[in-house]
Amino acid sequence: MTETSPAPSLYAAREPIFPRRVSGKFRSLKWVILAVTLGIYYLLPWIRWDRGPNLPDQAVLLDLAGRRFYFFWIEIWPHEFYFVAGLLIMAGLGLFLFTSALGRVWCGYACPQTVWTDLFILVERWIEGDRNARLRLHRQEKWDFRKARLRVTKWTVWLLIGLATGGAWVFYFADAPTLLRDLVTLQAAPVAYITMGILTGTTFLFGGFAREQICVYACPWPRIQAAMMDEETLTVGYREWRGEPRKHSDEVKSGEPMGDCIDCMACVNVCPMGIDIRDGQQLECITCALCIDACDDVMEKIGKPRGLIDYMALSDETREKKGGSPRPIWHHIFRPRVIMYTSLWSIVGAGLIFALFIRPEIEMTVAPVRNPTFVTMSDGSIRNTYDVRLLNKHGDYRMFRLFITGDSTLRVQLEGTPYQTIHMPADTTQLQRVYVITPPGSAPAEAGLTDVRFWVEDLTTGDRAFKDSTFNGKGN
Repeated sequence: MTETSPAPSLYAAREPIFPRRVSGKFRSLKWVILAVTLGIYYLLPWIRWDRGPNLPDQAVLLDLAGRRFYFFWIEIWPHEFYFVAGLLIMAGLGLFLFTSALGRVWCGYACPQTVWTDLFILVERWIEGDRNARLRLHRQEKWDFRKARLRVTKWTVWLLIGLATGGAWVFYFADAPTLLRDLVTLQAAPVAYITMGILTGTTFLFGGFAREQICVYACPWPRIQAAMMDEETLTVGYREWRGEPRKHSDEVKSGEPMGDCIDCMACVNVCPMGIDIRDGQQLECITCALCIDACDDVMEKIGKPRGLIDYMALSDETREKKGGSPRPIWHHIFRPRVIMYTSLWSIVGAGLIFALFIRPEIEMTVAPVRNPTFVTMSDGSIRNTYDVRLLNKHGDYRMFRLFITGDSTLRVQLEGTPYQTIHMPADTTQLQRVYVITPPGSAPAEAGLTDVRFWVEDLTTGDRAFKDSTFNGKGN
């Protein structure tokens, strides 16, 4: 019998990537963005904001129980979800804007996967050493005490970062100091521990092990970004007409001119995605520009001009190959596609700001009770019933007066009180049953439908709000 060879695998095992440390302006920019974004994420729930008595004093709070979203001086109620929708639209347009101007700059600098992966690689470098040391440790098949100690230390720090990440997330949904005390004393709700456990595990796996696999396989943006880009979009590229043929290439014949690239692999060794930018634009490239820093450093050492790898557009490549010079950055930025995205983004933002400033501090809804449409009282009067819901958006206690305008024979009666005033605590909503009555023989009593307008007046400020409705008479 002849042995059959095993079927070839359709799946290529992942080759771990160990980026080398690099310094430069783009790496410094990434450190600044990492510090700012992580600082905002971890510290924002602990900022206090005084909103008055009986209201949460956390600056940013998504209060699911109270159905409120607090953001410093802004309070979003459930019926104002259009503000959240507007912010999501602005986020999408902003992503389109930056991609059309600078390629995957969001992915390379501010994406959470990139930020936390950078943090995990930083921890890995501190504990295990730079690229060569980590490669040696990875290739060491035998586990001795040193390898076990380094790996356990690294994984422990990663887990602590993941735990802090999950903990910071749940603090946005409850008062942070109170929730922290409940978490430590094991008195918090089970959903808090479950959420923290899930986020701890995903942060540990995505930032520590999956890394670039999330960007390549799980994220849809690499496959969408091409629709946002054109030949004027600035992205990281290699000037092969200047760098080729490489000085270490075996194909270069003696005496032939050689390019500036010395094939040192510095651009590959610093890439967190493990690609070679000299092979051209690739789906995996997140335009983090670390290869630019690495190449510029090498060019300076060998006395060559910087910019062998640089931010450039496809139109620059065509022009430079013909001996021309690249266009200035502003020419790539200020073009119709970018201006269109900027205009749409600005219009949505201006609309949200306008809506925020004109929204009233008191609101009301009026719902007629249709079963029955009207009631005939013992004295012949006709009565309609309404459910009026009032919203007091003020940060303090208020007294409101409810009245109607329309036919002069109509009068209002509030259920449970002989007065027409409603007492409401700060930042609350209240449902009030209201009766509208007209005497027998009056025009509204004999007519089918009579238009009425319900008014609510803030007795402190004099502000008013109204809703229109109808009164049902016997003619209906």
